[in-house]
Parts: sequence; structure tokens; C-alpha cells
Amino acid sequence: MDRGPDEKYPPIEPYDHGTLDVGDGNLVYWEVCGNPAGKPALVVHGGPGSGCNARARQYFDPDLYRVVLFDQRNCGRSTPHASDPAADMRHNTTAHLIADMELLRRHLGIGKWLLYGGSWGSTLILAYAEQHPRRVSEIVISAVTTTRRSEIDWLYRGAGQIFPEAWDRFRAGVPEARGPGDLVAAYARRTESPDPDVRARATADWCAWEDAVLSMEAAAGPSPYSGRPGRDQLALVRICTHYFSHGAWLEEGQLIRDAGRLAGIPGVLVHGRFDLGGPLTTAWELAKAWPDAELTVIDGAGHLGGPATSRAVLAALDRFARLG
Repeated sequence: MDRGPDEKYPPIEPYDHGTLDVGDGNLVYWEVCGNPAGKPALVVHGGPGSGCNARARQYFDPDLYRVVLFDQRNCGRSTPHASDPAADMRHNTTAHLIADMELLRRHLGIGKWLLYGGSWGSTLILAYAEQHPRRVSEIVISAVTTTRRSEIDWLYRGAGQIFPEAWDRFRAGVPEARGPGDLVAAYARRTESPDPDVRARATADWCAWEDAVLSMEAAAGPSPYSGRPGRDQLALVRICTHYFSHGAWLEEGQLIRDAGRLAGIPGVLVHGRFDLGGPLTTAWELAKAWPDAELTVIDGAGHLGGPATSRAVLAALDRFARLG
């Protein structure tokens, strides 16, 4: 399908969708769009806990791709929803999500698929691909993160050097925290409170900080975090704090250390030079450790990307569509 050089593909709707029983009482929502006989591709959303977004479908040529999207555990249309305090978060870890992706691949009868995503999605893509490299044809990532504890520390403490007023408010939201290193865990504890007012206040304070970090690149429209519907905000913050307070259950530096397992998988990494949420260093280190990755640095872009980021992602996905 043709499109202009600065345009995404037209909006499309799923031709199939459903929920997959992944165990532990969890049902994961999935949908498939595009050409049923096309090249399989999986969209891995960010957050963690953002849920899949219909706009992601528009990066794929619907004549050439069979595009699969899914809501990771406890968010979006997956159940139980993390906004419900009764939802058991013990069964939501990186290992669980990797297993869910594999179960979904088998459920849909896919041998190999291209993986696309950004931010937290890039961490999950890399973790899955390093565990199941023979199931991955290509990888396209924007806003590269690997959820190292050093990256978490930058986002929730180090970036306070740039936004000290907002960081003071973020710090004041959890006065019980045992120093700056305990902030994320303290917010995680508050999102598990039986008191709905405590959960709501922690969610609002967390979202205000995330919005501050993105404030130099925010476009017109709702704030990236605070502008989400209340139910989705509660789930996002609960899942984020759950993952980040545990270092995503990954060894420190594991994904870059093990990037050699991706040898033979073509990859494109697209990263904004002014990404304050995930500095360029991580993408640079990953590109050096992954033999088949190419890094495109977008000057002037940040974590949310922009037209140049979209063009780079579209170009990569168009190129890989023709690899078969």
C-alpha cells in the first residue's frame, strides 16, 4: 500500500481478536490486523502497563504484514485489571510476560515474528528475543531501554537534577521512603494500600513526575501520563512501580550482556538524542553489543519521538516487510 513519505498507513481494524488464558486466573487480550497471509509482527507496548494502542497498527503496511497486538497482564483489556486492588500482582513478572508471548505465538500458529516496540516494550522485546532467538525474524525498537537499576535510578532520581522543583514534589509524595533509593518501592507500597485515597494520591504524584520528565517535548493534547483515564492511570502506576521496584526481575545489565544471543537477527534501534527518560547511552551500548543492530540517533527528538522518529521506524518496517 502506498503512503506519503511523512505519513503513517491509514487506520485499520482487527480482523480477529480474543483473550488467551495464560494461567493464574489471567486472561490476556490480543488482536490481529492486516493481511492474514502477511509477514507476522508483534507490537510490544510500553509502560509497563500502558496497554496496546490502535495507532501502532499504522506503522505496518496492511498489505504485507499480519500485525498482532496484545495487552500485557493486568492492563488494557486483559483481566484482572490492576486498577482493582484485588488483582494479584505476584503473577505479573517479566518471566510471565515472556511466557505469555510464547503462548500467544503458538496459539496463532506463528513460527517467527518481527518484534516492534519502545521504552518498556524494548526491554520486554530484548528479554524475549534473548530467550527465544529462533522465534524472532527482525527487531525494530524506538526509545531503547533495558530497565537496568541504573536506568531506573536516573529516571526517578537523577533526572531530578534537571527538574528539581518537580522532583521535590515527587519525593514529598512518599515521606516514609528510606532515602532516594527507596522512592520507587515506597510508591509501589502505596499503590497496594487498601485505602483508595492513598492509591489515588500516589498515582497522581507519580504521573506528575513522569509528565515533568517529558515536559520539554510534550506536544499539544492530554499529558502523557496524567491525561490517561483514571482506571488506566491506576493500573499503569501500579504495574510500573511493581516492575521497577524489582528491577524487572532481571540481573543488572543482563540484556546488554547477553545481546550476543541476538546474532543473526537484524535490528534497528531509533533513539532521540534528547531523551531525558532514557538517555542515549543505553541504546549506544546495546548497538555495540548486538552484532546485527544499526542505531539511528534522531537529533532534536526525545522519548516521545516525533516525525523523524516515525519516519525511521516506518522505513525499517517497510524494509523488513520485503525480507519475507
